[in-house]
Amino acid sequence: MKRVVIAITGASGSMYAQRFITKLLSINNQWDKLAIVHSDNAQQVWTEEIGPIDFKDWGIPVYDKRDFNAPFASGSGKYDTMVIIPCSMGTLGRIASGVSNDLITRAADVVLKERRKLICVVRETPYNLIHIKNMETLTLAGGIICPATPSFYSKPTTIEQAVDTVVDRVLDLAGFDISTYRWGNDTA
Repeated sequence: MKRVVIAITGASGSMYAQRFITKLLSINNQWDKLAIVHSDNAQQVWTEEIGPIDFKDWGIPVYDKRDFNAPFASGSGKYDTMVIIPCSMGTLGRIASGVSNDLITRAADVVLKERRKLICVVRETPYNLIHIKNMETLTLAGGIICPATPSFYSKPTTIEQAVDTVVDRVLDLAGFDISTYRWGNDTA
């Protein structure tokens, strides 16, 4: 069973995190533990984009970004997947340069050093050369960059459906068995 850390940063795209968590909760037979950590800016951006949030309302343990006693702050915690959704370029840059100054960057460092799965759902446009180099560095270190770029093969008609094209891709990358649109298959 999977143990998943969900990190939410202050990049625009709170709906990606919201839909990701909602979908994870709907497949609760496929994971053993979930944990949430978020930046201060994540709370502010979420409120601006979606409305007020108390991350504890999902019933998932929420850890303070300064809590280095969180179980996923060490490889011995055995969390096998970390998804940073959305992932700000500041967070990506700190991870790529090895700066572990909060629980999000420390947990990402742990996941990389343990050769586990780190998925960064980057949300920025356009990219500058520093962003691209940081994405390269993270990829070479074993991380996965999954830009929050919706696909349109499934002909989404709502914002939620467009967001789900990214969220479902992240769930696939994390190794979950989900029902979703598949290329060459007319049904979800």
